[in-house]
Order: sequence, then structure tokens, then C-alpha cells
Amino acid sequence: MKTLDFTPLYRSFIGFDHLANLMDSAARSDKSAGYPPYNIELTAEDKYRITLAVAGFADNELEINLENNTLTVTGRKESNAQQNEDEKRFIYKGISERNFERKFQLSDHIKVSGADMDNGLLHIDLYREVPEALKPKTIPIGNKKSAGELLENK
Repeated sequence: MKTLDFTPLYRSFIGFDHLANLMDSAARSDKSAGYPPYNIELTAEDKYRITLAVAGFADNELEINLENNTLTVTGRKESNAQQNEDEKRFIYKGISERNFERKFQLSDHIKVSGADMDNGLLHIDLYREVPEALKPKTIPIGNKKSAGELLENK
């Protein structure tokens, strides 16, 4: 696979370094890119759900953190559970219960509303909350006031 160099973006675009960092991190290959498998669904307008298949993990072995628009889900198996695994003799082991860290880059104004476990699936619910100042505004036509009068009324 060809490696892309995003260095020109850093010196050409002012204030877009966050976008360049996102592209840079997405281009890096991740050894555990497929584990655990996950879905991202649109459940309603401006509402989303991330579902991770975390079979074999208990609630206390999972951690969800949100920092700088990065949602991080970490799974760590306890050491005594690993000792029990060593004592077992598997003929076939298809359920991977290894430690993991999965990161999701969230857009601005995306908030986490909650998380729950159900039948080995971790559901994380998200919603978009756009501030009133950034919502589109309708400008009435036919307003005879000048721009100066409009500013004075503010």
C-alpha cells in the first residue's frame, strides 16, 4: 500500500491542521483494525449508535472515555481470567478475548448520551447538538431598515 504524505497540508492550510491530523491517523495502518467488530448506525435525525461486539467482556472490564472529540473504548481482561484461560484446553478457539482499544473521531457538536451492554454488545448512543448561533437563520425579505439600523437594534 502506498503511504501518503500530508506534510504539504500543514504548511498550505492555516487552521486546518486538525483535518490533516485526522487524515494522517486514518492513513496509518492499525494492527488491530478489525477487533472488535463494530457498527455505526443512524437511529434518527441527529442521533447515532455505535455498537461493538465485546463477547466475553464484563461491564467492569470496559472503559469509555471522551476527550478532544475522540471517543475511546478500551477493553482489558482481568489477570485471573487469563489464568483460567491457560488452564482450559481448547479444540477450537474462535472467540477472541484479548485486550483492545478502539478510537472513534467525533465531529464537532456530537455528544454521548449513554452506553449499555446487551447480549455481548456494547451500545454507545450519540446525538448532534448544534448551538443556536450556528443553526441556519431565515432572513425576511422586504425589511426596509438599513444595515446600520439593524446593528443598533442588537
